[in-house]
Amino acid sequence: MVPPQLRRFLLPDLNRRFVIRLLLVALATVVLFTQALVPLRIEGRSMEPTYKDGGFTFCWRGRYLISEPARGEVVAIRFAGQRVMLLKRIVGLAGDTVEFRNGALFVNNAWVNELYVRTPSDWNLAPRTVEAGKVYVVGDNRTVPLDRHQIGQVERERIVGGVLW
Repeated sequence: MVPPQLRRFLLPDLNRRFVIRLLLVALATVVLFTQALVPLRIEGRSMEPTYKDGGFTFCWRGRYLISEPARGEVVAIRFAGQRVMLLKRIVGLAGDTVEFRNGALFVNNAWVNELYVRTPSDWNLAPRTVEAGKVYVVGDNRTVPLDRHQIGQVERERIVGGVLW
């Protein structure tokens, strides 16, 4: 135990309050960045040009606590048993019919103008109805084979959160 006189000399009241506040801020920061905001490093070209390979962004876990995902939003998805998260764009919600004709996206038989897709592709996907409790996701770089219909429907529970920036 440190004698009170020595404690006051080494850590005056003003400094003690400062240290306590600093520790509280540090604790809040740790909680924020481990529970609410998840830092993500972009790996791969699947979301180019929106997100570049080697880039960095954050996933906000609380994004869908009070609202539902919407078409056009970029989300982080975790696959069963993996720590790695994939960034993908939601193109279809439960009950929607998603189809690709010559690389163009059609949702409920209406063409979707996707300004974020810069590299044209020519692949086709027969109409698929998104099941209840799922969303349909693809990457923005449709020339990458993994971002075609191979991602497709994902359970709503796999969405970790919305991607910021």
